[in-house]
This record gives sequence, C-alpha cells and structure tokens, in this order.
Amino acid sequence: MTASEGPAEAGGVVDALEEHLLGARPQLTQREVAEQAGVPLETANELWHLLGFAHVPDDAVAFTPADVRALQLTSDLIRLGVLSQDRQDGLVRTWGRSFARLADWQVALLASVATEMGSDATEGLLAVSDEVMPRVEELQSYVWRRHLLSASARLLAERSSGTASMLAVCFVDIVGYTSRSRTLSDRELVTWLEEFESAVLSLTVDRGGRIIKNIGDELLIVTDSPEAMAEIALELTRRGADPDDPFPAVRAGVAYGEVVTRLGDVFGPVVNIAARLTSVARPNSVLVDVGTYEALTGHEDDDADHHASDHASDHAGGYRFRRLRRVSVKGYSRLKVWSLLPVVPDK
Repeated sequence: MTASEGPAEAGGVVDALEEHLLGARPQLTQREVAEQAGVPLETANELWHLLGFAHVPDDAVAFTPADVRALQLTSDLIRLGVLSQDRQDGLVRTWGRSFARLADWQVALLASVATEMGSDATEGLLAVSDEVMPRVEELQSYVWRRHLLSASARLLAERSSGTASMLAVCFVDIVGYTSRSRTLSDRELVTWLEEFESAVLSLTVDRGGRIIKNIGDELLIVTDSPEAMAEIALELTRRGADPDDPFPAVRAGVAYGEVVTRLGDVFGPVVNIAARLTSVARPNSVLVDVGTYEALTGHEDDDADHHASDHASDHAGGYRFRRLRRVSVKGYSRLKVWSLLPVVPDK
C-alpha cells in the first residue's frame, strides 16, 4: 500500500484481483464448498490448512467455484489411489510451500515492474492479471512438465538398475553472510542472494546437477556422479577466493552414498554428513567424506592414520586429497574427512 493509497483502495484492488485470478467474487462458505464437492468439511479444512492458507470460519463467505473444483480434483486423486492418506500431507504441504514462495517472488517482481513503468498498484497489478498471468501460467506448466520428464527418467534408470539412489550431495554456504547482510538494504540483500543462486544454478545445471533447495544463505545441490560434484564445489570455491570476482566466498561439504528422495527433497545420513562437513569447513575450502574420497580415487580408504598427508589420484579428474584429522560433529563422532584440492598445473 502506498502513502496515498488507503485501506479502501487497497481492498478494492484485492477484490478485483480475486475476481480476475479466481474467476469470480467470493460467494460460498467453506461448508458450502465441501458440500458441493462431496467432501467432508473436516477434510476440506485440513487441505486448506496444509496448502498454507489461513483458517477461515466455516460460515465466512470467502470461496468461489474454483475452490469447489479444487476439492473435487483432490477427491478424484484420492479415489484413484494417487493420494493415499500417508501421501496427502507431504504432497499438499509441498505444493503449499512451493507455490507460496513462487507467488511472493512473482508479485514482488511484477509490482516492481509496474512501479518502474509509472503505474499505480491498481493499474499495474490488474494489468498483470490480464496480460501477464496467462503467459506465466502456461510457462509454469511447460517447465513443470519438463521437470516431470527428467524426474521420470531418473526414476526409471534407478528402477532398471535395481539399486538404491546413489547421489553426491553438497551444501554450499556463503562465508560472512550475517555481517554482509547487515550492510545491505532489503532489496540489495534479495538481489545479492538471487545473483548468488543464479550463478550456482548455471554452474550446477551445466554439469548435470540439481539445486534441491536453499536454506537462507545455503544451497543444497545433488548430482548423480561424484566427479560432477567435485567440479562444481571446486569451481564455486575458486570463484569465491578470486578477489576480482563478485561471487561471494563460500565453503562446501560433499558426501556420496545412498540417498532417499521424496517429494523433490533428499534425506538420509549422506545428506546429514554433507551438512556437518560444511559447518566445519574453512572459507574457500571443500571437505569430502569417505564415500566421496573412495568414489573419486577408485580405492578404499585403508584407515591408516595419515594426518594431513597428500594423496594424488590417478583418475577422477586428477584431484588431490589431504587427509585431515577426524572431526566430531552433531550426530557423528570421528568422521573421516579429506580436503579436496585441484591439481596444480605443471609449469
């Protein structure tokens, strides 16, 4: 709301957007929506909450026929066995989180564009709903289908091989994020983080990896091969150490092994170890676990007490490893850890 825009004007914009985006003004209570969809009221309330929306009294007129259709579709998926009870919470909650974040970003972006064009909130946001949203919706559907194809291909490859999902997992953390964030405005901080994520995304995708999620100033990345992850982690720390590169200094922890994937996220000890290694890594360094070390070198660790000695690998891209003293972190005592180093070119 701008200084010249009162509650009545802002409310009018919301009412108009509601009609544009949902196809009608609110005309139904939640009880009426549940009845028309043939869904128990308790189920309707639960799904509404899981999607991340605020509680609405049963007698409040806050819904449209679009909400009835959404409940009918959900009921169909349950009837078809796609959404069993144990899958409903996770899937619907994931939708709610993902779309809420996406919507916040899109509205902020488009409102900023409208302001730059000299439009007020009413004209700008209504123009967005008329001109931009259909195109955004179509593009989102295309991107979603493309990712469905990629995810399906990965699943089929795993099923045909008959093995568990073996992934390299890496957490990348910005060094000095707290102190840097204090010197930036909200807009500058968002821009800085988006530029960081964009740079990491480009590097990751080029090497066949995927960004699973961001957690504040930290990104979680996975790749199918440890070699690809080693390249990604070393390039990120190299850029962060370059004083002429605006990319921030980072630290990284990499682990390799069996990983459980569910609803686009990853779980298991391998993920936890990667996170713990990142927390103890020095700025501009990459720490790896025993799984990564063995995968990149092609031989098993002999568990000898090689404190801070170098082991050159004759494959895996020619990386060097420096064995570090074992570390104890939350949940894991005396982890085997190596510092991953690029090979210095011969002069």
